[in-house]
Amino acid sequence: MHRPVVVVGSLNLDLVVTPERAPAAGETVFAPRLDQFPGGKGGNQAVAAARLSAPVAMVGRVGQDAFGDRLLESLRADGVVTEAVSHSATAGTGTAVITVDAAGQNRIVVVPGANAEVAPEVVEAHRQLIASAAVLLLQLEVPVESCERAAEIAAAAGVPVILDPAPAPSEPLPRRLRECTWLVTPNETEAATLTGVPVEGRRGAEEAARALAAQGFRQVLIKCGGEGAYLYRDGSGAWFDAFAVPVVDTTAAGDAFAGGLAAALQRGMALEEAVRWGMAAGALAVTRAGAQPAMGTLGELKALLERGRQRA
Repeated sequence: MHRPVVVVGSLNLDLVVTPERAPAAGETVFAPRLDQFPGGKGGNQAVAAARLSAPVAMVGRVGQDAFGDRLLESLRADGVVTEAVSHSATAGTGTAVITVDAAGQNRIVVVPGANAEVAPEVVEAHRQLIASAAVLLLQLEVPVESCERAAEIAAAAGVPVILDPAPAPSEPLPRRLRECTWLVTPNETEAATLTGVPVEGRRGAEEAARALAAQGFRQVLIKCGGEGAYLYRDGSGAWFDAFAVPVVDTTAAGDAFAGGLAAALQRGMALEEAVRWGMAAGALAVTRAGAQPAMGTLGELKALLERGRQRA
């Protein structure tokens, strides 16, 4: 196998409800159905990259239950290598409860379960796999000290580390994690939490990106949803316009972005072109319901990129 995209992260089963609107405090609303989708930011990113024909390996943990079996089966069906996914003896598989309103906006509550057991020792056990990666993808749904250890291993081997800082913590991220991260990719809310800078439009994205650079991140990519994305490095920035697509469900759009970005970098593309791949992957994901089921294929991504060039 060529050097793979390696993902260290969470695996959840997503329980999704779609009411017309989200309930207010103390209010009950009805939804037509309950759907179950394989999810977790780590699993989503792994599937997103694999759907784009990148070799992918997953490092994570599930429970010894039907949810865990289903998640592993789903990953393998998309070609993700799961030998580094272990089973907890005590915790259940992680679960996320997601409400998606009529506008496609989501609200998510996560029960970590076995994801909380992805300890630094688990990461260390897969040192060779991480060091062999073309790209390492990290998120913050597993313990932050484990992300830090994975980043250290990857950086020492010259592997680019992409950190999706979600959910964003209120306290500063560890210094070594910041130093070892090649690219950090928060959305507007996460960037605001990490910096204290309100992110509204391009000016806010630029200010937040500069603040993250001042914290020690070498390169910053702020995702602004349907507005686009802002890339900041070496003291200068560039804005990338979003693809115009109909929005059905924004769940996992950021994970699709990460998978598209990693798949492009795994192919040896420059960062700017990889960002366009990420944005196209994210755009495809919002046109369908669910997390992993919404991830686009390589053919779909290339078609969207071509349409975008034609409009330009």
